[in-house]
Amino acid sequence: MASQGSVSVQFVGDCAAKRARAAEIFMGVQDALRDCHLLVGQLETVITERGSQAPHAALAMRTSPEFAAVLRDAGFEAMSFAGNHCLDWGREGFSDTLAHAAAAGLTLFGAGENLAEARRPAIVERQGVRFAWLGYSSILPLGYWADNRRPGCAPLRAFTAYEQIEHDQPGTPARILSWPHSGDLADMVEDIVAARDRADVVLVSIHWGLHMVEAEIADYQRDIARAAVSAGASAILGHHPHILKGVEFIDGVPVFYSLGNFAIEQPQAFDPSIVESASFRHLMSLNLNAQPDELYVLPPDTRMTGIARLEFDGSQLVRTYFRPAWIGDDSVPRTLVCDDPQFGRTADYLKRISACQGLSLRLREENDMLLLTDGNTDQA
Repeated sequence: MASQGSVSVQFVGDCAAKRARAAEIFMGVQDALRDCHLLVGQLETVITERGSQAPHAALAMRTSPEFAAVLRDAGFEAMSFAGNHCLDWGREGFSDTLAHAAAAGLTLFGAGENLAEARRPAIVERQGVRFAWLGYSSILPLGYWADNRRPGCAPLRAFTAYEQIEHDQPGTPARILSWPHSGDLADMVEDIVAARDRADVVLVSIHWGLHMVEAEIADYQRDIARAAVSAGASAILGHHPHILKGVEFIDGVPVFYSLGNFAIEQPQAFDPSIVESASFRHLMSLNLNAQPDELYVLPPDTRMTGIARLEFDGSQLVRTYFRPAWIGDDSVPRTLVCDDPQFGRTADYLKRISACQGLSLRLREENDMLLLTDGNTDQA
């Protein structure tokens, strides 16, 4: 193995363009995306012009084959394809996505033609440091997870139970309990341990969490995060809720519970009728700040986004940053400078939602980014 040096890794949340010039969705962040040695993100759409729409897909998402090359040109080396849209257009759409990505030189992980492929890490070397990327999804429409003979994503299923808090008070709200599928959790731990034998750093990307609900982190997410850290993960990068969630450090390992939307269209770009559907109205009802308008139908909280930045000295993580960005009416994210009011608003939001979930996080402005540290340590 080559001698190790300093290397920077960046990760972003959901990406899915559907417009005449797909590259425009990255025009407000292109310099920031390339300011690293390795860029990875979450592919939130199928890349295909074929297939049949899955009947139970609440919002069937697909985009044209050129999007694979757009992602590669934007600087992405690899993308997680583990998520609740990977089979929106059936097996044809799924296989096309893998093929178009491969043709563009873009490595997909977290999904495959069978479970073994879905669990296989993407290995990328930079500056003499070997990085292993693993991807999983807890958000799983029926049949979207891979098995030994079926394509799909690597599953991290979870279960939910409802416990009546006051047993002598019928009809009162229940306490919601959730926990991970023991077999899937064991597979993830096994994958991380195996990846440690092949790489210097293991990074875990997970599609999980409560969509549109401010701040709240489900029990199963905390269980998975602790298990991943114990197995040897160097960072956990979460997505799916469409809004930012808190950040914590577990034994020095950063856990981003959700990086929110990033470069992704408004839902009506994929289905113009979606905003009139009962499922969309229910989704909006989960967010108390929802104020849809004609140009931007999602809640204003979803405009806050950013880039997670991890800086390594060899295999040792030495600094964790978050670079705030803001999503405009055109669905384009744009990076913010520290004197922009939206920079301060995003920083305050991240600090508040972390604190209300009991996550001890310290933030400090540094070069138009937020340096993130564990509030339980003496680290500056």
